[in-house]
Amino acid sequence: MEHFYIITNQTKDPQFKVTDKVKDYLMGRGIKCTLSKEEHADISHVPQDIDLVIVLGGDGTLLRAANELALKEVPFLGINLGNLGFLAEVNKDDIENALSKLLDGNYEIERRMMLDGHSYEGISEKDCSGALNDIVITRKGSLQIIKFSISVNGQFLHRYQADGMIVATPTGSTGYNLSAGGPIVDPKAEMIVITPVCPHSMQNRSIVLSPDDEITIEVEASHKGERQEVEAIFDGNHKVTLCTGDRIIIRRSEKTTGIVKLNKVSFLERLQEKMCD
Repeated sequence: MEHFYIITNQTKDPQFKVTDKVKDYLMGRGIKCTLSKEEHADISHVPQDIDLVIVLGGDGTLLRAANELALKEVPFLGINLGNLGFLAEVNKDDIENALSKLLDGNYEIERRMMLDGHSYEGISEKDCSGALNDIVITRKGSLQIIKFSISVNGQFLHRYQADGMIVATPTGSTGYNLSAGGPIVDPKAEMIVITPVCPHSMQNRSIVLSPDDEITIEVEASHKGERQEVEAIFDGNHKVTLCTGDRIIIRRSEKTTGIVKLNKVSFLERLQEKMCD
């Protein structure tokens, strides 16, 4: 590895003190560093020859970077400047040790599956975006119960009335999915989890599907027959509005995200640490 691209959450490192520490250490070891001028990475401005992306912030910053730079197919190393995260595993007090391990080759790269969501109005495609964590269908504006019709591989599955619907990867299982009562999945696994948010029925179980299944969620009219307007939110960042009759088709992405793992700490150990906070 010879060229690193560094993205910083400026809210968490406003004076770039931690960023400069990372850059100075790497350059002292002969590594070329390019700093992102903005927190949002414009792929057209990213050098072609980068070998790795270092993200300083938290899981949210890394998720945004992973989606914005998915086409680069380079691994990500997250340095956590906030609360304990599952993706940004390097603590700011252990930066030099972590970077030393990286440059000495003492690391592994975990490939994490991603999702693609294609939204349609009739036969016309409205939007397409990817997600490493989850795609969430949630209400927009005033409080309302959303009616969803869900099909898997073209076969009708169930009709829900709920506050929202989460479609998560294993990586995203410890995020909103967990808060909504969904299962915790090892991030190295390959599957898709569907979890309703506050369903207005006794059927509030999550559904675990094959990674190769195709999920279609259609927005129906309200129980009063009124037009509904909801949002599909990709990893908490990109948003698209869906109305009654619109649908979103979610499937496994051909892209994956590489996460650099420097520690021998298992997922279960990190999970235990998280639960004890």
